[in-house]
Amino acid sequence: MKVYTGENVRNVAVVGHGHAGKTSLISAALYTAGATQRLGRVDDGTATTDYDEEEISRKMSISVGLACAEWGQTKINFLDTPGFNMFVHEAKLVLPVIDAAIVVVDGVAGVEVVTQKVWNDCEEYKMPRVIVASRMDRERADADRILESVQSAFGRNVIPLELPIGKEKSLSGVIDLVRMKAYTYELGGNGKGKEGEIPANLKDAAQAAHEKLVELVAEGDDALMEKFFEAGTLSEEDLVPALHNAIREDKIFPVLFASGLGNVSADRLMDFIVEFTPTAIEHDAVRGEVTSGNGEPPARKESDTEPVSLYVFKTVSDPFAGRISYFKVFSGVLKNDASLVNYARGTQEKLSRISVMQGKEAIPIPELHAGDIGAVAKLKDTLTGDTLGDKSAPIRYPHVKLPEPAITFAIEPKSRADEDKLGPGIHKLMEEDAMLRFFRDPQTKEFLIAGTGQQHIEVTVSKLKKRYHTEVNLKAPKVPYRETIRGRADVQGRHKKQTGGHGQYGDCKIKMEPLPRGSEFEFVNDIFGGAIPKNFIPAVEKGIKDAAARGYLAGYPVVDFKVVLYDGSYHDVDSNDLSFQMAGRIAFKKAMEQAKPTLLEPIMHVEITVPDEFAGSIMGDLNSRRGRIQGMDNKGGNTVVKSEVPMAEMLTYGVDLTAMTQGRGSFNMEMHHYDVVPSQIQEKIVEKAKAARGEVMEEEE
Repeated sequence: MKVYTGENVRNVAVVGHGHAGKTSLISAALYTAGATQRLGRVDDGTATTDYDEEEISRKMSISVGLACAEWGQTKINFLDTPGFNMFVHEAKLVLPVIDAAIVVVDGVAGVEVVTQKVWNDCEEYKMPRVIVASRMDRERADADRILESVQSAFGRNVIPLELPIGKEKSLSGVIDLVRMKAYTYELGGNGKGKEGEIPANLKDAAQAAHEKLVELVAEGDDALMEKFFEAGTLSEEDLVPALHNAIREDKIFPVLFASGLGNVSADRLMDFIVEFTPTAIEHDAVRGEVTSGNGEPPARKESDTEPVSLYVFKTVSDPFAGRISYFKVFSGVLKNDASLVNYARGTQEKLSRISVMQGKEAIPIPELHAGDIGAVAKLKDTLTGDTLGDKSAPIRYPHVKLPEPAITFAIEPKSRADEDKLGPGIHKLMEEDAMLRFFRDPQTKEFLIAGTGQQHIEVTVSKLKKRYHTEVNLKAPKVPYRETIRGRADVQGRHKKQTGGHGQYGDCKIKMEPLPRGSEFEFVNDIFGGAIPKNFIPAVEKGIKDAAARGYLAGYPVVDFKVVLYDGSYHDVDSNDLSFQMAGRIAFKKAMEQAKPTLLEPIMHVEITVPDEFAGSIMGDLNSRRGRIQGMDNKGGNTVVKSEVPMAEMLTYGVDLTAMTQGRGSFNMEMHHYDVVPSQIQEKIVEKAKAARGEVMEEEE
């Protein structure tokens, strides 16, 4: 593999809804570029970027896969991302390191739930986007319908740069609307299109589409607009650079047509990426995070002349090679065996044997230039989101913020041997999956595993078994309730204990009041005149925090409250940290008795997409789950229902939705806010929690 400089590198993430043909499209591009010897297929497990056992058995992408193609003088790094809602966070994680997103839509289905989701994520990152309608050789694939679908979803700046020749099984090529040429293919052939004249029956349609494109490009540039009015069109010399800039500036979102499995137009896609997507060095300087005070954030140009820095966007835990870190070189030239500082952790890392990834195969490379993507194994302390670089020029690139996991299961090992392997195995999986959580519930003493949904957790359990030979049972998830207050309190907490020798004495007076939802906890020290010495004040706060974590009503953490410590007393000899912690706990419990405690439950923002005929029954079902409908959209025969529903009512929703819609419905949900639990349900939860805690206490005794 040759070494490429930034102007000859393109980094593209292939994103979109599950089963839209993303992995097949990349396989076709790799085969056409000669990077692989055969056309990889998802169905028979030979696709380059789906190589994990789970991906092969489930026939779907679960995490980001990397591959690169050398096309002319350019290296294209393809990042293959999952399109299933449970794993779509992987697509968001790569957005800081790419130059453009290839948004793949299915030639039959058009824009689907995840298409919209990844589009919004790209919008957040101001990412240039190219839409590829794939699987155009399928039955019922229709270019006009797809164009209508993407334009109604994403606006009038979506415009075709190609038209397909033939449809469904007779798809034979595409027309390039920029240069007005036709390219024809043999279905399932070597992927190299034959250039020729536009077929007579498509000339008028192609001419009309070309004129629309020219007009849209000219619109964004006054000088071009003048030329356009004078000549009625634009020459290729004017059109190509103007189109490149319009795509880079998110003014135009072009649409291309292809088939991955049939290997139609993968070469055109690569030509397009090389010519029209931004190069690494065309970016504005990348801003780092502000690390101290309110100074200007440091910035770094993507250039070889700057000090070396790289950002780790993905970690893979390989049972044989250990931890593999995928990174982008943001600045400088990274040489093999370089020694860099991890700015987040303050440790030194040696990057031995840097490589570029071709699926699971690592190809060694002597150096990587600014703008390129590579991988390295066996870094000691580095994890996803970390920045490494030159000791003399620190910078930390912002890492991606992901939503909190939506579902939690209790997990227990099947045997004592599994118990010993469970922690290490899960921690390795957590290194590679940013949405996985593993923790112990202090109330129930259960181990909990949290993820984006049931399928996400099932995949994790399956990986635990296959990779780390650890078998576990999953139990019904518990809802992470919270407790809060609705009233105020003014109380005294006094702890006094006299034993032989030193006694214990702590005394504090606090006021407690509610805070707005999401504020967590605020502690205000309002002590004057040394009623409590300064060194004991943190102990009062700690006592209150500890008691709040244990809960009051049902053992759930207390949140969204403010405590003002305004008075107290101490004893010269008997007062110590522990005494004031106890005083804080006593004060907290007394305050909770007065402050009208109540339970909060997590409310999920749920988006459900179902064929129109199921919309009525879905709405009725949501009402029965205490759901509040927020709005409805209609997209190409599908109804999208947006709703806010308590998490407690959504624990088995995936299975129920499949049953209600014959498997044709999909949903995504993320944590939205906490809200008060209705009183009749609250009583049941508190009773149940008390009964459970009673059993736990008996066991402990």
